[in-house]
Amino acid sequence: MRVGKREGDNASPVGEFPLRSAFYRPDRVMRPCTSLSLAPVRRNDGWCDAPTDRNYNRPVRHPYSASAERMWRSDGQYDLIVILGHNDCPRIRGRGSAVFLHVARPGLTPTEGCIALEREHLRRLLAAVRRRTLIRIAP
Repeated sequence: MRVGKREGDNASPVGEFPLRSAFYRPDRVMRPCTSLSLAPVRRNDGWCDAPTDRNYNRPVRHPYSASAERMWRSDGQYDLIVILGHNDCPRIRGRGSAVFLHVARPGLTPTEGCIALEREHLRRLLAAVRRRTLIRIAP
């Protein structure tokens, strides 16, 4: 965890962040119950992580001309995703992008800066949160 989050530092940002919206992969999981804005992930969905691009830290469609993370993944980590309100209003170049709450890898191994939970725990959390729920990431 890091107070001064930077792009590519592999650290989760320290602070309190709103839960903006959620996505689910419809071919792998049932639509979760949640009060958050919810949409299915599509094969060409991406999230721009190129600090110099005009769409930095925003959703994009692949193919995309700048660096952009693929949201449709084979490893299951993005079967359920919550978009955290980190560095989005205002967006500051290089302060971190694509900070999500998502499904953990087996063994709960570290992420590249996101927060990861076991699939069933994330599903339960999605059902419990409200539109004004905040997540606090503390050092």
